[in-house]
Amino acid sequence: MFFIDTITQEGLGNRSYLAGGERIAVVVDPPRDVDRVLAAATLRGVRITHVVETHIHNDYVTGGLELARITGAAYLVPAGARVSFARTAVADGDTVDIDTGLTLVAVATPGHTPHHTTYVLSEAGSPVAAFTGGSLLIGTVGRPDLVEPRLTEQLARAQHASARRLADSLPDETPVLPTHGFGSFCSSAQADGDATTIGKERITNAALTVDADTFVADLLAGLEDVPAYYAYMGPINTAGPAPVDLTPPAPADPDEIGARLAAGEWVVDLRSRMAFAEGHVAGSFNFEADGKLATYLAWMIPWGRPVTLLAESAEQLAAAQRELVRVGIDRPVAAATGGPGDWLRDGESAASFPRSTFAGLAGQDTDRIVVLDVRRDSERAAGWIAGSVHIPVHQLHRRVGEVPDGTVWVHCAGGMRAGIAASLLDAAGRRAVAVDDGFDAAAEAGLAVVTA
Repeated sequence: MFFIDTITQEGLGNRSYLAGGERIAVVVDPPRDVDRVLAAATLRGVRITHVVETHIHNDYVTGGLELARITGAAYLVPAGARVSFARTAVADGDTVDIDTGLTLVAVATPGHTPHHTTYVLSEAGSPVAAFTGGSLLIGTVGRPDLVEPRLTEQLARAQHASARRLADSLPDETPVLPTHGFGSFCSSAQADGDATTIGKERITNAALTVDADTFVADLLAGLEDVPAYYAYMGPINTAGPAPVDLTPPAPADPDEIGARLAAGEWVVDLRSRMAFAEGHVAGSFNFEADGKLATYLAWMIPWGRPVTLLAESAEQLAAAQRELVRVGIDRPVAAATGGPGDWLRDGESAASFPRSTFAGLAGQDTDRIVVLDVRRDSERAAGWIAGSVHIPVHQLHRRVGEVPDGTVWVHCAGGMRAGIAASLLDAAGRRAVAVDDGFDAAAEAGLAVVTA
């Protein structure tokens, strides 16, 4: 009998897998914090003999090299990936014995990257799972524009062909186990559901239901901005990531927090957006620990800028630090726990700003305020508040000067990104109101919503 355990990276929207039999296991696309993988293997009572990568990742730092070093496992990387470390190069059709009756077969599935490889797990010769990485996802495919702009259309066509190769070679009941698609921006669209099979994808996935020209045109038309930190993930993974250091950062007192703010460094408050709005250190930014912390902080912070973390507890700080190492933000320069009363210097007062709803916005004189929409382009295209200004949240820190004068009522689709944006505006000295509400409530509140 075989098993497959899923190891989630919820903040980044990715999954890794531990699969094997009674004694031996393989790990597919491991996260950088490999202690989670080792704990899962210990729980199963298996030895990890192989670590495999479907591709060189653009959205997170891999733990593959470190996991292979710790366990002594063979490290399998697609042969076409140019890397700077020793590994076992994998080519189309290569087979690896995992445990008694269990084999892993490499299937070339270019598209997400030129070297992308899917791994099919078989038991007694029958396929039981396909680890599809960034190739065939749930209802979609991995985006083809992360390698080189001149290759994007070629890779989009390769995605179509690769998806069909998998569908033509695997039984309908074969589970499809992708790495991306659960919130990752490596996916060309977000997964509709939590699990799928080859048979389900035959019916629902555009790569398998429309012709190549239509598929490519639609795929390319739907691509959105690439998170800025993706530019650094590939090179880190190609060079071979350093081992993770999760020891606590140096503690910061109020004087140091103030000095770091004065030096132009980023001080990030990890508390909830509600707590931050009620009171915070002036000049700090709010990226909720329970939100998509790694994605949005790594997307927006100038790469390499020192960051100090403020958390309500040591547990919150440790969880945030773990999430950030997954995207290469390895060592916060300092940290503090508690609340504003612990972080402010004598004589300083906490800054704050109000929160409201779309009903509250509907009661305002829109001629006297600014309505700022920080959603992505595709979200806004589906409908926007008449007269609103649009700057996606990941661009706002560079474009604050473009926001018109006046009190800024900032909204997104649900509240989290509005909280980030309000903190950026507040730090820039602007009067902000965070609309903490679902966008569907805008029309219900009587606001004029424009649709294309």
